[in-house]
Amino acid sequence: MNMVTNWFRRTFSDPQMVLLVLVLVIALIGITFFGHMLAPAIAAVVITFLLDGPVSWLERKGVRPLIAVIAVYLGFVFLSLITMLAVLPPLARQVGQFVNDAPAMAESLQQALLNLQARFPNLISEAQVQSWISGIGNEIANLGPQLLQYSLTGLTGAVAFVVYAVLVPVMVFFFLKDKTQILQWFSRFFPNDKPLLEQVWREILERAGDYARGKVYEILIVGVAAFITYQILGLPYATLLAVATGLSVIIPYFGAAAVTFPVALVAYFHWGVSGEMATAIIAYLVLQALDGNVLVPLLFSEAVKLHPNAIIIAILIFGGIWGFWGVFFAIPLATVANAVLRGWRERAAGTSASANT
Repeated sequence: MNMVTNWFRRTFSDPQMVLLVLVLVIALIGITFFGHMLAPAIAAVVITFLLDGPVSWLERKGVRPLIAVIAVYLGFVFLSLITMLAVLPPLARQVGQFVNDAPAMAESLQQALLNLQARFPNLISEAQVQSWISGIGNEIANLGPQLLQYSLTGLTGAVAFVVYAVLVPVMVFFFLKDKTQILQWFSRFFPNDKPLLEQVWREILERAGDYARGKVYEILIVGVAAFITYQILGLPYATLLAVATGLSVIIPYFGAAAVTFPVALVAYFHWGVSGEMATAIIAYLVLQALDGNVLVPLLFSEAVKLHPNAIIIAILIFGGIWGFWGVFFAIPLATVANAVLRGWRERAAGTSASANT
């Protein structure tokens, strides 16, 4: 007990440690209780974080700061409009089609399971098949309304789209333009001497920034490659499945496995058990293999130095705390935790060395 008391007294006698813990607690409370209300602001901060790299690059080339901000912002708006016009109409249409076809897909899959049980009665019992059918039916039945709710064809999705389409671009522009003033305003709430907090902040900017920009590139590359592949194969819902495949890279390991089922289901519903179905599944697996073994090492060789088990644990912990968004930001949050622990350890080691001397 004395050892714990001594550690606690030694650690929190350092004002830098206390300041770091206080900032972390305030950030955790703010995200937990106000994250949903501040979702557009958080989205604007994330986009600003991504666009800050091109702005800084233009400034290093001699472009005036305001001109760099306007050029990057207009490029962002132009690319966003092109993406929305090219992707959202077919995506909304295919979501509606998928919702309409979901019952037929469930029935087709149920019939396939019954045929499989009839062919191999000694390996698969009727009770197992009924349990599988019930589970698959519930999942597909729930998937359709969820897609409809969060797509542009649903009321929730339409309202959220309008809010984000209006508020987020405006906030992004002012975050980019007034970044220095905003950071200076926040710095007024902290003491001038804050080396530990500054060290952690620099590492977060370096690691998380590289990761976020690389992840955007990865999503775009994988999504476009998937769309081209599905179009060549003639797979239905090519836009919807391509978007799902692109977004699957956000969640390492789990995302690729989760999207395998809808790709296989659509292929089976369209072609049945055939060579075309096998080709579609193999093509999807090849895309994921190329992403994991070629694209990820190229984009993230130095961005995130985390063990795979640390990434999985981060996904489980942050996903359990904040649901989908916790999973979405699991790796950046793990990077933040790693930076905090590294700074904490180095500070503690330095304090102990000073005390011994």
